[in-house]
Amino acid sequence: MAELLKLQQGVILRSQAYDCGVTPEQLRWLLNSNRWRRIHAGVYASFTGPLPFESQVWAAVLRAGRGAVASHRTAAYLDGVCDDPGDVIHVTVPADRHVGSRIDGVRVHYSRHVHRTRHPTRLPPRTRLEETVLDLVDSAPAASEVEAWVTRANQRRLTTPGRIAAALRLRKRIRWRAMLEGMLTDVAAGAHSPLELRHLRRVERAHGLPRGTRQRRVGERRASWIDVDYDEYRLRIELDGRIGHIEEGQFRDRRRDNRATVDGRTVLRYGHADIFGDPCGVAAEQACVLASRGWTGRIRPCGPGCTVAAA
Repeated sequence: MAELLKLQQGVILRSQAYDCGVTPEQLRWLLNSNRWRRIHAGVYASFTGPLPFESQVWAAVLRAGRGAVASHRTAAYLDGVCDDPGDVIHVTVPADRHVGSRIDGVRVHYSRHVHRTRHPTRLPPRTRLEETVLDLVDSAPAASEVEAWVTRANQRRLTTPGRIAAALRLRKRIRWRAMLEGMLTDVAAGAHSPLELRHLRRVERAHGLPRGTRQRRVGERRASWIDVDYDEYRLRIELDGRIGHIEEGQFRDRRRDNRATVDGRTVLRYGHADIFGDPCGVAAEQACVLASRGWTGRIRPCGPGCTVAAA
């Protein structure tokens, strides 16, 4: 029983305790003396005090029963895809059975393919990382969330676009499929954040601008990465989220921009408000700089109401 409790982060099923030799009378004594405590029906913690997150996950998985695994945001948190586990524990159980009563603090999902999507070794039991991302995409209420989950998993180097695409091919039905397939191609081309994807699609492609090189490494001893580099026209685009504007990031960006200026390059820097709020204005600004540096192409409106002509 000690080995089982260690494996399951101090959490145990009533049936497991009986299998280890605990009698019903002993179990009642452990609970009445506050040595153990009840978490869910038939699930107990063998310690007092705060319940660590992994112990909460074990309790939910054990309560959900045969074949249950942590999934969705819970699995994403366990694997480092996100930094906030959310307000409820998500578990997925085989679709051929039903979890009878409601489990406090737990949301139960059902899947016909949980035997395939379950990770073979990680504990607490959970879905494979690529399947976790696809589950989150399938339940995402908005396109921006789809972008965020996929790019975050790739940006943290937890998976690759190819592995997500391979998992996607095994799913017959999934929400946002068309967007996701195109997005995985973009991420594989070097766009690593929703901001970069938005620039690629809504600024560069939509307005007929030349294709830039993404995530280009520059420098030898102190290497840095350029978000979008139009090397032929000596123009660099830096796309900065919140992190890029604070503390060390602020000085790193300034040094990089200064080096670019010394080398005769122009650096245009944009944030979320620019790329999401005024992609047409950003495209017009970039086109002006590109034209001044030898680009002979012609910017085109992205659709009705596009402001590039006026700009």
